[in-house]
Amino acid sequence: MAANPDQAAPLKPLHGTPLVLLTIAVAFSTFMEVLDMTIVNVAVPHIAGSLAVSPNEGTWTISSYSLASAIMQPLTGWIARRFGEVRTFVTSVLLFVTFSMLCGMATTMPMLVFARLMQGAGSGPMVALSLTLLLSSYPRERQGVALAMWAMTVVIAPIFGPILGGWITDNFSWPWIFYINAPVGVLAAVITWSLLHKRETKTAKAPIDAVGLILLVVGVGCLQFMLDNGNDHDWFNSPLILTLGLIALVCLTFLVVWEIHAKHPVIDLSLFKKRNFTVGVISLSLGMFAFFGINVVFPLWLQTTINYTATWAGLAAAPSGVLAFLLSPIIGRNMHKIDLRVLVTIAFVIFAGTSYWFSTFDSGASFAALIVPRFVMGLAIPCFFIPLNQIYLSGLPGSEIASASGLSNFFRTLGSSVSTAVMVTLWQHRAIYHHASLTEYVSPNAPAAGDFLHKLSHLGLSASQQLGYINQIVDREGYTLAVNDVFYGCAVLFVLLLPVLWFARPPFGSAGGGMGH
Repeated sequence: MAANPDQAAPLKPLHGTPLVLLTIAVAFSTFMEVLDMTIVNVAVPHIAGSLAVSPNEGTWTISSYSLASAIMQPLTGWIARRFGEVRTFVTSVLLFVTFSMLCGMATTMPMLVFARLMQGAGSGPMVALSLTLLLSSYPRERQGVALAMWAMTVVIAPIFGPILGGWITDNFSWPWIFYINAPVGVLAAVITWSLLHKRETKTAKAPIDAVGLILLVVGVGCLQFMLDNGNDHDWFNSPLILTLGLIALVCLTFLVVWEIHAKHPVIDLSLFKKRNFTVGVISLSLGMFAFFGINVVFPLWLQTTINYTATWAGLAAAPSGVLAFLLSPIIGRNMHKIDLRVLVTIAFVIFAGTSYWFSTFDSGASFAALIVPRFVMGLAIPCFFIPLNQIYLSGLPGSEIASASGLSNFFRTLGSSVSTAVMVTLWQHRAIYHHASLTEYVSPNAPAAGDFLHKLSHLGLSASQQLGYINQIVDREGYTLAVNDVFYGCAVLFVLLLPVLWFARPPFGSAGGGMGH
């Protein structure tokens, strides 16, 4: 019988300068890909203005990228087996760079949306394979450090994306948020290829599962479009959103059934038979749902309600990256000394505590008061991402790492997309509820309201101006109470997640069990 990749003589890990160079190249390519999911957010008004479309149409630049990336991530395993992990990664980076340049050169919205769609498709395998290549190049005893370096870039990029995007857009012009990818991507591709082209994984010509591929593209496409546009169309009151939801449900249900029985599945769902993979992915996805919800609503509230600029909102969110950046290598180096479930428990407790802390702020909270819980939250970030990656990879042979990483990244991305849709909708609905509740106290018969109206009349404001001014205050307080509700809900979710991760079974020290030995 022919030897499969796991039975072949393992390649020796890299050491010294080559390992450092590879880590930098892979880390920067990962950083670049994840960064591009958030860097565009703050530039949407500028992009929409320069291409003469509405801000709502401008958000297509975000959703088109997410859509293509989400579809490609679970396909990573199949593509890597067909063409080789190194070749797939380098091609992915070069496609990403090429379409980044085309994004910057776009002169119409359809051109930009097409370029973003292709950029997302090119980027899909990058993040999953970056982790695979790092793990296969590091010595077994230092794979925790590799996981830490990878997780650090995935976590830090979304935090710095809005700041960098705002700064570039304000000081240069929006095409430069795409052009900066070119030197980074080309350098990453050249370094990776020169170091790893002789370490290419074995390939196999498996036939493509056309039915599975169509179900995946249609199902995920409809789901992503529904999530991105549901809020603007009043969700299931819209025939379009309802239709998209039903198509997504039918396609994804059939996809699961089909892939379980397919001879050459395009997505390896058999990974979910492994207890640690299932527990790790569930904890990662739901944890990401709550974590991303906080990171979406917080800057939105600051900009729309507290009148922060995009740059200042980014600066208020950034402190969570400080401790995450400093602690990631330390945690990665010492993961083997502690039960990983304890680390994730600590993360969820800190996330729950800081989320509750945020739920106590009012609209008069100072910048200094807001950044303290963000700074503390940084303690939890490396304790969340790094151990969970180790947990879901534990015990898997080297040949399954790409598939496992691609599938988990798909669910992580899906968790983020669902979170954005749910949290923003929840925030707006709760704001309407609180606005209605607060207006009950605004009447001349209420002593406090009557006194305030009397003071406004002395300032020379007409009756309609007085009511308009009070309505602004009620709006601000309504949105603030609503954001408090969202943060409180995230705190509850983190607490509910605590028992889930304890279903994982040690030992966890064998990420990529088939590699290196």
